[in-house]
Amino acid sequence: MTSTDVTKEAEDSGPGGYAAARLRLLTEGARSGPPRRTALAEVTDDWLSGLFAAAGAPPRGVSLIAVGGYGRGELSPRSDLDLLLLHDGGDDKAVATLADRLWYPVWDLGLALDHSVRTPAEARKTAGEDLKVQLGLLDARHLAGDPGPTASLRTAVLADWRNQAPRRLPELRELCAERAERQGELQYLLEPDLKEARGGLRDATALRAVAASWLADAPREGLAEARRRLLDVRDALHLATGRATDRLALQEQDQVAAELGLLDADTLLRQVYEAARVISYAGDVTWREVGRVLRARSVRPRLRALLGGGGKPVAERSPLAEGVVEQDGEVVLARTARPDRDPVLPLRAAAAAAQAGLPLSLHAVRRLAASVRPLPAPWPAEAREQLVTLLGSGRPTVEVWEALEAEGLITRLLPDWERVRCRPQRNAVHLWTVDRHLIETAVRASGFTRRVHRPDLLLVAALLHDIGKGWPGDHSVVGETIARDVAARIGFDRADVSVVATLVRHHLLLVETATRRDLDDPATVRAVAEAVGTEHTLELLHALTEADALATGPAAWSSWRGSLVADLVKRVSAVLAGDRLEEPEAAAPTAEQERLAVEAFRTGGPVLALRAQTEPPAGPERAADPRHAAVPERAADPERTADPEPLGVELLIAVPDQAGVLPAVAGVLAMHRLTVRTAELRSLPLPDGVEGSVLLLDWRVAAEYGSLPQATRLRADLVRALDGTLDIAGRLAERDAAYPRRRGVEPPPPRVTVAPAASRLATVIEVRAQDAPGLLFRLGRALEAAGVRVRSAHASTLGANAVDAFYVTRGEGAPLPGDEAAAVARELEESLRA
Repeated sequence: MTSTDVTKEAEDSGPGGYAAARLRLLTEGARSGPPRRTALAEVTDDWLSGLFAAAGAPPRGVSLIAVGGYGRGELSPRSDLDLLLLHDGGDDKAVATLADRLWYPVWDLGLALDHSVRTPAEARKTAGEDLKVQLGLLDARHLAGDPGPTASLRTAVLADWRNQAPRRLPELRELCAERAERQGELQYLLEPDLKEARGGLRDATALRAVAASWLADAPREGLAEARRRLLDVRDALHLATGRATDRLALQEQDQVAAELGLLDADTLLRQVYEAARVISYAGDVTWREVGRVLRARSVRPRLRALLGGGGKPVAERSPLAEGVVEQDGEVVLARTARPDRDPVLPLRAAAAAAQAGLPLSLHAVRRLAASVRPLPAPWPAEAREQLVTLLGSGRPTVEVWEALEAEGLITRLLPDWERVRCRPQRNAVHLWTVDRHLIETAVRASGFTRRVHRPDLLLVAALLHDIGKGWPGDHSVVGETIARDVAARIGFDRADVSVVATLVRHHLLLVETATRRDLDDPATVRAVAEAVGTEHTLELLHALTEADALATGPAAWSSWRGSLVADLVKRVSAVLAGDRLEEPEAAAPTAEQERLAVEAFRTGGPVLALRAQTEPPAGPERAADPRHAAVPERAADPERTADPEPLGVELLIAVPDQAGVLPAVAGVLAMHRLTVRTAELRSLPLPDGVEGSVLLLDWRVAAEYGSLPQATRLRADLVRALDGTLDIAGRLAERDAAYPRRRGVEPPPPRVTVAPAASRLATVIEVRAQDAPGLLFRLGRALEAAGVRVRSAHASTLGANAVDAFYVTRGEGAPLPGDEAAAVARELEESLRA
């Protein structure tokens, strides 16, 4: 059925016919995108025109007008109908009756309606007071009635908009900035609002309004296609959900992708991000031009007076680099620049712009993209130096890099970049897409260049550390190969290429080892030393680790993680310097531990001591306890928020050795909302002639929120847990039922593995699972049931994902044989799945 047929069906059948015609349009699989939106607008126009005529409207002085999205003809399946009934103010009662006859049929069909009834003077006055009303009227389109008032209002509103542009455009820019602050950036969000987020449909409409002011214009290339893509996604979202929503929720992305004929949700998100990036970049360029024009207008009268009414002043051009100058607050190409003969010019211009903290001119970037020749392989030394300068320029690097990327220059310089461009990261810990995360890491690394002997290698490794995420397999392993090729192509020698490849391959090594392994175990330190190879590489890896974590998001780095990584680096550095690792001997208990053990033996029950530790202790105590290693020195970071993970509290527990201690303690701590970071368990023998032993637990914990519980309350609950009168499982099940979960989204299944050769003293079992109240309690209970002894546990949580490592032994203290360890891992995984 053609659009004309659908329209005729609606005209012939009244409201019921319109509903049927509308349904037919929305269920026709062959029609989607702009044709469907246009057809939906046309059939709605004809229906409303019919209602207007049937209501007996006066022949002159009254008109029905579509405004906003409906005025643009952009009707999505669940869009509001934005209508204005314009009248000359003659017969208010007749106009009110006409409005009722128009609005009620719309409401009866369950359609959302945004309506108003105004005279032309009232409409202009309201537009002058409310910017959103004025923006909607810029898209006014006549539907029915007298076309004269519509044409007059359109002309007047457009004239008002152009006359008021110097005042209203800054207001519009502030409105866009406030919305971006509130809704975030569309090109990075896992659940973006297609309309309200920065780079969304509202920003595209704002750019149309700027163009209508004649004050400035947006870059047009790709903008219409980006807008169309977002509208197509919104159409599919409305059809998939049956709701008028603009938020692309996780649980609906696969269905929306299928509606659009896309491979999967990642493909969908990548297309959304690409569209948002086009709109965001066009907005940056446009608002910069608006600011330049408004500044010029304010300065021009003063200049004319100074020049005595003379000719037009010539803009000053200040040299920045060979072939690069600054003009009007932007970086442009010099008149003598020859991009066709100077392949290093794009990197030189970008480095100069970032160093000066200035944006690259759109005209300059497009000229470079159109005429520059490819760099030879390997790159000349100047090209490599300019890339390093660009990466080391700090925060201005981001805007300059985005300008190059918008015109395709980045993928021409680094073809492997295409795989990570706009690639989503389905992990709530990550704030950015893969490509933006790489640039953010370079920005963070630029603050650490004074800490390392080769800042150029640090910055290039920061740029490439996740480059393997565009390929199947372990991104660190794949990334090592890509990084080796890229480093050689940009001109590093063989030794430097090897260092960059090692940094990419092991960029997660330090933080994963520090938070999931026993640092007192020589095998842990030895394995890291063998992987890193040299002290210089370790120094670079330490800086890259922190830069990567800070660029990931606030949940990825903390004082606690920093202290553990610094401790590991110190130990590995000593080994690389030639120090010999000795097998650890059982440390003698401290005086406090002995006191607690004696008290536990005397009372026959648990004894606890809490010691707050929000800062690493100073002096000899720090040296004596490597867990209190200082947080590494870092540059001042104004973007860094309050530390989400302080070092925590040391909890010492002594209890007569008995079954069920680990799950009992873990369960009580979970009930009191305490997060466990590390847990060490060992048995202390009782005095001669006394059978049995006392189990000593040295745990590092932190409160999820609020203040710490009193030790007396913890002890009372632990006594009840050990004697079986406290139903920990039931209490935690109630908490678990109330734990917030996203509707319709199943977390990945848990995975339990045995880490090969991780320790000679114990078997290391690593658990990856969805974090939830009482997870450590359930794991402790499963380990008890498996008949193994836990020597220590190391808990790490990133977002909703928990990664816990358990050092376990047989009862006599020996590591588990391979088949027995595998069986324990299977039992743990089955218990978590259940």
